[in-house]
Amino acid sequence: MADEAPSAHSTRWLETSRGILRYSELAPLLAERVLRIQERIEAGNYAAAPLDENLIRTLHQDFCGDLVPEWAGHWRTIAVRVGEHEPPPPHLVPLQMREYGLDLQARLAGPIQFELLPDTLAFAESRLLTIHPFADFNGRLVRLWLWEILRRLQLPPVQLVPRDKMETEIYLSALRAGDQKDFQPLAQLWMQRLSTPPPPSASH
Repeated sequence: MADEAPSAHSTRWLETSRGILRYSELAPLLAERVLRIQERIEAGNYAAAPLDENLIRTLHQDFCGDLVPEWAGHWRTIAVRVGEHEPPPPHLVPLQMREYGLDLQARLAGPIQFELLPDTLAFAESRLLTIHPFADFNGRLVRLWLWEILRRLQLPPVQLVPRDKMETEIYLSALRAGDQKDFQPLAQLWMQRLSTPPPPSASH
């Protein structure tokens, strides 16, 4: 979730519909839009859409389309590197996103036992971040996606953003394991998240 660390990107510049902005200037604008889409999610505005790659593109378009209209909601067309991880090349993104959606739907089909939820949610989060389907704002997109999944599972909001340096290190380590298709470290985090839901304000 490299696009979620303002300290690492405060001097980065992005071309937007409001001109060329520092990432630090863009971050509060994105936060406003994420909150707006979260409110739509909580209102059930996306409930009729299948949990697939098309809904993922819609969520990305809806929260940042007015700021970066040229590529919001479109799969990335460039090769990227996120820390030590090299996501799939752009020509493989559409296929991998299609397979991701089908895999997730299969995991969520039918009644789900609570003890299996951490594994399913870890896959939903980690695999999407591994693919890194958009040019930017993937971390925010994943949070919106997870909020929609939690709402459909009738689960309360959970703390998705690490709260301190130690939690960040644990989370990043779990994501690195997920890049290698080992979802157990993140599943352990999901067990903690589900057992200690945050106050409503923390989900915003």
